[in-house]
Order: sequence, then C-alpha cells, then structure tokens
Amino acid sequence: MTTHVAPAAGTELPTDLPIAAGPKIAALSCGKPAWLVVLLHEEGADGQKVIDLALNWAPEMPKADFLAAEAPFPAPSAGPWLDTFLDRMLAERRLPDSHLALVGFSQGAMLALHVGLRRTASPALIIGFCGALPEAEDLAGEIRARPPVLLIHGEEDAVVPFEQMVATRERLKALGVPAKSMRRPGLGHAIDDDGILAAGGVLAATLVKTPAAKADHDHDDHDHDDHDHDHDHDDHDH
Repeated sequence: MTTHVAPAAGTELPTDLPIAAGPKIAALSCGKPAWLVVLLHEEGADGQKVIDLALNWAPEMPKADFLAAEAPFPAPSAGPWLDTFLDRMLAERRLPDSHLALVGFSQGAMLALHVGLRRTASPALIIGFCGALPEAEDLAGEIRARPPVLLIHGEEDAVVPFEQMVATRERLKALGVPAKSMRRPGLGHAIDDDGILAAGGVLAATLVKTPAAKADHDHDDHDHDDHDHDHDHDDHDH
C-alpha cells in the first residue's frame, strides 16, 4: 500500500494526484452542468457509498454533476490534494467556486470543512454528516471562506460524539460562518432518511434557488424542524 505524505505549504502539486474522481451521476439535463456537488467518504470506504446519496437528490437538481472523490488518506493530510482536485474538477466544467457544494460523511465531513473553509473563493455550501473539526485545528488563523454549513448528526454517535459536532458548530458561528445543525435522536454513526431529505432540501434551495423562491422561502429565517418535528435543529428553541 502506497503511503502518501502531505506536501508542504506552497509546494507545487504533481499532475498525478492521489485523489481521483470516483463514481458520478452526470447532470440529468444532459447539457453543460451548472453546479458541481463533490461527495467525500469516510476513511476505509470508497466513493460508491457516498454517491448513492446523490440518487435521492439528482432529480431535484437536473443541472448538477454529482461526483465522489476517492481520497486514500484522511483530513487534514489530504487537504492540499483535495484543494487542487476541486480546482481541476471546476475548471473541467468551467464553473466558479460559487457553483460548488461539498458533502462529506465522517472523515469526509471533516475534510470538506477543513478544505472548504480555507479556499480562496467560497463554495456555495458545505454539508457534513457525522463529522466535526478537531479542537486543536487552527481554523481562526486560516479561515478564508464562510459558506453556509449544515451539520447533521446522530445523538448516539459513538465514533464522533454529538457534543463534538455542537462544539464545531459554535466555533464556526463565532468565526462568522452561518452554521446550522440537525440532531437525529437515537441515531449512531450513520445517515438516515430524514437526514438525506434535509440535506437534499438545503442543496436544492442553495443550488436551484431563484430570486422569487428565495423571497418566498428563506432558509435563513427558519429551519427544517418547522416542517418535521421528528428531528430538531439546534439554532432555535421550540
């Protein structure tokens, strides 16, 4: 097994990146994609596990490409590699960062946060399932982008405790990131149907919104819990 060592800051990255494009769902509109959603799996898994999530979302976002990134080693080591990978995937589609969304599970969520918040130009959205940032990570001195962030997490998660997600959310909010969270009572280190539906709703609202739709249904003013009381957001009291 090849061991990949993260490059030092400022190092020119080689053409042959250790992060590769994995399974994908091309834009159903059959034309040039208007959006790119990159999905990041947990350590020890592969892209097929996360691309399956996109099967639930693609019909609502027919102009979006969904792409799983195959990352062989964890955050933050993979950060520089993923950053360059994202640049290349956007360039291939002639899209700006504002048309990029990152979705990650477990270590993939950590990697999405680690990279997305440090990009020169902000992505449109970051969604993390069952993930959090390490307490020792120096985000305050390195943050460059402040996209909306949604963290979806099981209260019974024994791998990444729920409290770590809450601490991450509060750190992000203190740094000016519009971060929200969704708790899943009784759920462990996993993704359930309500979480998938909620993530898809936020993706669609962010990537497919129109000015009229935004005025009629502004997600900054209320949360999914206003519609489904089987789960609750942590940003408002009910």
